[in-house]
Amino acid sequence: MNPPHGWTDYQQRMGRVVGYLHDHLDEPLDLHRLAEVAHLSPYHWHRVYHALHGETIAATVRRLRLHRASGYLANTALPVEQVARRCGYPNAQSFARSFRAAYGMGPLQYRQQGGHAAFLDACAAHTTPQGYPVELREVPRVRLAGLDHKGSYMAIGKAFERCFVQLAARAQVQPDARWIAEYLDDPFAVPEKQLCSRAGLSVAAHTEVAPPLMAFEVGGGLCAVLRHRGPYATMRAAYQWLYGHWLVHSGHALRDAPVFEEYLNNPRDTTPSDLLTDICLPLVGHHNA
Repeated sequence: MNPPHGWTDYQQRMGRVVGYLHDHLDEPLDLHRLAEVAHLSPYHWHRVYHALHGETIAATVRRLRLHRASGYLANTALPVEQVARRCGYPNAQSFARSFRAAYGMGPLQYRQQGGHAAFLDACAAHTTPQGYPVELREVPRVRLAGLDHKGSYMAIGKAFERCFVQLAARAQVQPDARWIAEYLDDPFAVPEKQLCSRAGLSVAAHTEVAPPLMAFEVGGGLCAVLRHRGPYATMRAAYQWLYGHWLVHSGHALRDAPVFEEYLNNPRDTTPSDLLTDICLPLVGHHNA
């Protein structure tokens, strides 16, 4: 299928900008360089970006930097000053102000009391974190068009952006498209740069999936579903609890299929504390035992 011109061409240009941002979050923001990446006039490219993405480039950069920072705070022991530098902030003070405005608490308080702490405490106490029941659910099979991602799971948004742009160029984005990723490796056992995952958007059964996209499926059986509310960085601790406490006490056996996540709202217009994600752990059921 030949991609239509117009809107999708601009979407592809803006997709290049977002990809560049993901790779250069620790560097100063240069609007003229971003205009070059977009191959658009410096006088106009930012207005196009805002119109298509619903947020300014400054808002995107701030969101992506703080998303990365929340991962460092929740999952590493890096000092706050190093986290700030790795996320493009000139000093710890400016980083702390920005983080508090978005997350409702400072970096040190988040490290100690963020949502990940509740899961870690529950692991130690062999209890269930309050407000996080696990539901056993038959998850219907979902067909997706997506891309492989290698590296930090916290950076899988880059693959989602590329996937969306490719589908948009072919007019294949469904209004009710579901955003789903499957994770193939354990981040505690595999070096971060070697982690393998896959991001995709749901497509109709008859949709032709052309390279560089590939078709894949998730679901199609019994799953343990944990609905997670909060920043994506919290989920590493949620996985520790799900595998280390819930699974071993559940009496259920794991199916030979990767764990996957479905993202139920959009981080562009949702505060980090209100992000909703279904973590789906495939289990052996009666019909697939």
